Amino acid sequence: MKFNAWRAAALGTALAGSALAAQAVTVGLMAPLSGPQALVGQDQVDGFSLAVEQLGGKLGGQPLTLLKEDDQLKPEIGQQIVRKLIDKDKADAIVGLSFSNVLMGSLPRLAESGVVALATNAGPSPIAGAQCKANVFSLAWQNDGAAEAMGKFAQDRGLKRVYLMAPNYQAGKDMLAGFKRFYKGQVIDEVYTQVNQPDYSAEIAQLQAASPEAVFVFYPGGMGINFVKQMSQAGLMGKLPLYSVFTVDGTTLPSLRESAVGTVSGAMYDAALDTPENRKFVAAFEAKYKRTPSLYAATGYDAAQLLDAALRKSGGDAKKLAAAVKAAGGEFKSVRGPFRFGKNNMPVQNYYAFETVRDGGKLATRLIGTPLASHADPYAAQCNLP
Repeated sequence: MKFNAWRAAALGTALAGSALAAQAVTVGLMAPLSGPQALVGQDQVDGFSLAVEQLGGKLGGQPLTLLKEDDQLKPEIGQQIVRKLIDKDKADAIVGLSFSNVLMGSLPRLAESGVVALATNAGPSPIAGAQCKANVFSLAWQNDGAAEAMGKFAQDRGLKRVYLMAPNYQAGKDMLAGFKRFYKGQVIDEVYTQVNQPDYSAEIAQLQAASPEAVFVFYPGGMGINFVKQMSQAGLMGKLPLYSVFTVDGTTLPSLRESAVGTVSGAMYDAALDTPENRKFVAAFEAKYKRTPSLYAATGYDAAQLLDAALRKSGGDAKKLAAAVKAAGGEFKSVRGPFRFGKNNMPVQNYYAFETVRDGGKLATRLIGTPLASHADPYAAQCNLP
């Protein structure tokens, strides 16, 4: 009887363990999937989906339920989606979280819930500093990082007079602040435009009249396509050096084509990076989607890989998942090269400089420097996380 009871208890434990292993993981992926920034959101979805496919449709060995949501780049819609994912769908993790303005609008509910939030396209300075949260991570970048790299790049090149432009929201302000942190020359003007503004002709005329040595801009997605094309139409491309972040990349280059030649971009990733992990990722992405992956696709891909590692570490325990994500950040192999999370759950990573060039009749990007290596953001000291 004792043996049978023990055997029954052991069998019950095994069955419970088996049920736990088979339990589905629910992940919400929120991104702009319509409007001018849809190409940014879709690349995140495609990168994440590719990694999940390579992992056999599972994360942490458990079947995945992936809920894709379109926030339309509107903070109020983002808040509704986050509440739905947390309260109704009981999501184990939320990935993507859109642009900085959408992420900031959802921060109170995310922090209150304790659900792991993994941003793949934002790292606003408040969250990097005093408003850091134990369950909120950026797998992408702290917003200032790539801009800081371009500021250092411009400084190293000896530029004396630079003109700055960005859309008027948190990320735009972070980008220009980052550039100025490392650039010590004269900033002739600092111009903020409306989010999703389609026409920059008036601002380009003012830029031309100011006669700077170079212009630094942050215009992601459709904004970047419009801005660079209008710069080209004004006859400034090739005459006025254009330094940018999140403006000329894998999502915009197919539309920009020749008008992007000669531009220099700061980023933590480009398909041109020559690492074993990236070569495999680029080959798989191009085979599946018939296009070159952008940095947004890379962060989406890394997010799935990181969650897979973290779920294995946590043993499926939701209460341990945030700590597991933090630990796994320093262990999984990112396609971008060296990576770990800092004290504030922001990336510590390389920021590179890439130039768009003609290569055998085709457009390509080439690595021309690493202005900031293993770079941590300046806000971590304000974060009270252990």
